[in-house]
Amino acid sequence: MPLPVQPPKHQIRAVHTDTTVTVYQAYNPSIGLPTARDGRFPAAWKRERMTWIKPSFLWMMYRCGWGLKDGQQTVLAVEISRAGLIWALRHACLSRHVPELHGDRVAWKRELKRAPARVQWDPERDLHLRALPYRSLQLGLAGEATARYADEWIVGVEDVTPLAREVHARVRAGALEEATALLPRETPLAVADEVLDRLGR
Repeated sequence: MPLPVQPPKHQIRAVHTDTTVTVYQAYNPSIGLPTARDGRFPAAWKRERMTWIKPSFLWMMYRCGWGLKDGQQTVLAVEISRAGLIWALRHACLSRHVPELHGDRVAWKRELKRAPARVQWDPERDLHLRALPYRSLQLGLAGEATARYADEWIVGVEDVTPLAREVHARVRAGALEEATALLPRETPLAVADEVLDRLGR
């Protein structure tokens, strides 16, 4: 039986269509529930703060503890325009200094401060939330990118907290095949090499 093919170390995998990409966030119910209900963030959502979006469901589960961490009890699947995500990637700076990409550290810090988005590549997670040997995209949005995300890019919002709890229950019961079958189908997202290469791929 052939071994499963491991993804490249840096690759964007997501639920996506020709025009949209699904990303995940987790919020306190006071923010998450009205966002899911109205399809947009409420006035209490702080635009001046950097907001992080994650195309990986399991990385989101790692970050929010299956929706059980305080302040992260409502897990949202936010469908955004593919064009918006690409805009953010094109205007992003890598969150860590890589001399071959940025030159000296001062130049990198200058770029990081100016960029409306930043990219981190963090270890992808398995059903037990253990780190895997390949990485998943985390995209931080600030300033212009935050405004575009909230006002232009969002196509739809779904509260997927029940899904998070159901997958978690199957994992705790040892029913890993059933848990896997429930996971969103994330596949590689085609992004121009020129964009990914400057983001440390």
